[in-house]
Amino acid sequence: MTKKNDGKQLAQNKKASYDYFIEDTYEAGLVLTGTEIKSLRGGRANISDAFCTIRNGEAFVNNMHISPFEQGNRHNPSDPTRARKLLLKKVQIHKLLGLAKQQGYTIVPLKIYVRNGYAKLLIGVGKGKKQFDKRESDAKRDAQRDIQRALREKQKIAR
Repeated sequence: MTKKNDGKQLAQNKKASYDYFIEDTYEAGLVLTGTEIKSLRGGRANISDAFCTIRNGEAFVNNMHISPFEQGNRHNPSDPTRARKLLLKKVQIHKLLGLAKQQGYTIVPLKIYVRNGYAKLLIGVGKGKKQFDKRESDAKRDAQRDIQRALREKQKIAR
C-alpha cells in the first residue's frame, strides 16, 4: 500500500539554484522526532535558509523550519529549527567533508520529499555565485521567458 504523498515534493529551496552553482547532489534520510513527519507531509516545512554541517563524522541540517503539528501532543518538538541528523553513508560523509573544506563550497539542502514512506532530503554541494553571475542567470531566465511568450503568441495567431 502506497502513501498519498509518496514521491511528492514537500518543500523546495529555490534560492539555492540562484545563489550557488550546484555541482553534485546526494539523497539523505532525515531523523525526525514525534509528529514532525505529519507536519512535513502537510507541507509545513521551510528550507530556504537551511544549511548543512558535518560534526564528529555525522551530517546535520541546521535552520530547517518544520512547524509544530496542530493536533500534536506532548511529543511535539519545542524548537522548530533544531539541528536534524542526516542519514548518509560514511563514504558520502567523508566526500562531503572534503568538498566542504574547499574554498567557496558549501552544502545546501535542495528539496524535501517522501520516498517509500521515509522523508528524504536532497542536498547539493555548491559553489557560491558572484553578483555578476546572478545577473547573468537572471538575463538568461528573462530571455527564455520572452522566447516562450513569443512562441505562445505565434501559436495563437496560427490557429
